[in-house]
Amino acid sequence: MTVAIVDFRPDHAAAWAQFNIAWLIEGGFAIEAKDRLAIHDPQGVFLDKGGRIFIAQRDGEAVGCCAMVPTDDGVEVCKMTVTPAARGLGLARRLLDACEAARQAASDRLYLETNSALKRAIALYESAGFVHLPPRPTPYVRANVFMEKRL
Repeated sequence: MTVAIVDFRPDHAAAWAQFNIAWLIEGGFAIEAKDRLAIHDPQGVFLDKGGRIFIAQRDGEAVGCCAMVPTDDGVEVCKMTVTPAARGLGLARRLLDACEAARQAASDRLYLETNSALKRAIALYESAGFVHLPPRPTPYVRANVFMEKRL
């Protein structure tokens, strides 16, 4: 078995959309307007703004994803998921590590928003050095956990 983290290519667009819709449905979350935009226009939402999208592959097949985008005060990590069949292989950690490694040199902060029901994701973020922040305004109805990692 070969696993790799690669940069998003246009031929990943269908997998990107499928993964993001699947994790939202699996979590019982509504697909919000900002989700729809990110799902259907990853180029405009992430890449054109200086961000990156990483795709996790197992034996050449896309099995996960994560995006990052510059913000006014750091880099936001978003849209991370791994398919149920590929969980437990350490791919989520590798996706998160890819975001940290790729952050712009001028940025010393990774930021993310998630939901308290996503216990495994929160445990991953905490183990990677993210700390909890107080609640803040967010465009996502589901976001109720806010975290950052200072680098």
